Amino acid sequence: MVRSSLAVLVIDENRIRASIIEAGLREAGHERVTVIHDVSGIARRIAEIEPDVIVIDLENPNRDMLENMFQLSRAVKRPIAMFVDRSDQASIEAAVDAGVSAYVVDGLRQERVKPILDMAVSRFNAFSRMARELEEARSELESRKVIDRAKGILMKSRGLSEEAAYALLRKTAMNQNRKISDIAQSLVTAAGLLGPSEDE
Repeated sequence: MVRSSLAVLVIDENRIRASIIEAGLREAGHERVTVIHDVSGIARRIAEIEPDVIVIDLENPNRDMLENMFQLSRAVKRPIAMFVDRSDQASIEAAVDAGVSAYVVDGLRQERVKPILDMAVSRFNAFSRMARELEEARSELESRKVIDRAKGILMKSRGLSEEAAYALLRKTAMNQNRKISDIAQSLVTAAGLLGPSEDE
């Protein structure tokens, strides 16, 4: 995706500050810029606009406004660059926890908008990749545990070696055109239903 083709949504109640951000984005080659000045019903508007990245400018945010924007950040699953005039350590930590990709304190200048936006997109993509890899690793670990349990069931019930039990799982998976982990899960579930209950 070419960076300049990004659809950018700017959320800013202050029209002058919004125009600074918009000018910085357009100067950087971003032509698809939408500016919203009213934050009421913002989640619905984001769903309608479907931006690639969101820039939020909060001139003097109170705790409730920050929390609302952090909840929005968790919900939209998009890169978010947030500009605030002042902040404290708790707000910075809350922004990180909420997944805000760039949290800029007292730094709203036209020439800074593009590099901050680029960094927000890069950080979001890196974080998303790490989250996806973590989920894949967890899923792989869970699959291995289920396969090991299924091998144990086959070894005990059929007197097979570990290698023979795995070969039988693999052959069954191939014959049924399914994943080994799916076959293993079916076997573990069936054994749980057919075997003696563990509390007996």
